[in-house]
Amino acid sequence: MKAAVVTGFARPLEIQDRVIPLPAAHQVLVRMEASGLCHTDIHAAAGDWPVRPDIPFVPGHEGIGIVEDKGEGVDRIHVGDRVALAWLAEACGHCDHCVSGRENLCPEQRNSGYSVDGSFSEYAVAHGDYVVKVPEGVDPLDAAPLTCAGVTTYKAVKVSGAGPGKRVLISGIGGLGHLALQYARIAGAETVAVDVTDAKLRLAHELGADHVVDARTQDVAKEVRGLGGADVAIGLAASNASLRAAYDALRRHGTLVLVALPADGRLELPVFTHVLEGKSVIGSIVGTRQDLAEVFRLHRLGRTRVIREQRRLKEVNEAFADVLAGRITARVVFDFR
Repeated sequence: MKAAVVTGFARPLEIQDRVIPLPAAHQVLVRMEASGLCHTDIHAAAGDWPVRPDIPFVPGHEGIGIVEDKGEGVDRIHVGDRVALAWLAEACGHCDHCVSGRENLCPEQRNSGYSVDGSFSEYAVAHGDYVVKVPEGVDPLDAAPLTCAGVTTYKAVKVSGAGPGKRVLISGIGGLGHLALQYARIAGAETVAVDVTDAKLRLAHELGADHVVDARTQDVAKEVRGLGGADVAIGLAASNASLRAAYDALRRHGTLVLVALPADGRLELPVFTHVLEGKSVIGSIVGTRQDLAEVFRLHRLGRTRVIREQRRLKEVNEAFADVLAGRITARVVFDFR
């Protein structure tokens, strides 16, 4: 099988021929149909974060494919099922986080494309309890971005308290942001979209944003405060400046949800103002298997639209470069079919 392999940090990925793996107990073997490209894959390949993957490894955690084989102990998933391989490859299942519905915070979790080989390959093995079935009628090329970009922003909107009567700022209308905007609208919120490229600002208009702010020419905090301020700001742009601008746009008792992970991420806050205005800053990391099932269900009902570009796996390095240069409007999806 062909796989895109990281053989050294900050080096181009290599397309290698590898032996198709055999599923062990509790594992399934999945023939990949599609895999989305997340900015996390680029950070992983560059070794940007404090805990680095072991080299060599195969990135990818937005994998969609068909189960072709399974090991002992897999009862819920069957050969022929279409499933998603998400960031949460597996968790312990026993800690207080796992048993309280917060498995995405399990301290013993393993992650696809980081601590275990991911979906940038023609075949992948995954834990049978942690893959999520993709409903009939959902295009695999749409399902791939929903598996991370979708569930991550869905969860962020969920924990933010967004809803009718709330004003929600989405900072960064890209692979994640174009979906966050849609989830905020589904929740019934008034939406403010912020970006720095013409294509993404146009996309925000097309997706129904109530207000659109061009951070190149407008003061984000001033513009949003002019509307009355944001009850919620969701930080999706990997930029320290964009996170601070989102915070400054909050009204009293507003909440900033941090999602993006800049390589040198820092957020300096004015303690006096923070306390007097009763603001909150929280982090939100991906979502659970249940969250992903809800994301797929919303898409099957026609509530969301995935903006994507198709590529072949052999174009992986060009795709990385295009994402870093801002040439991709939303999401790249590698098509294995």
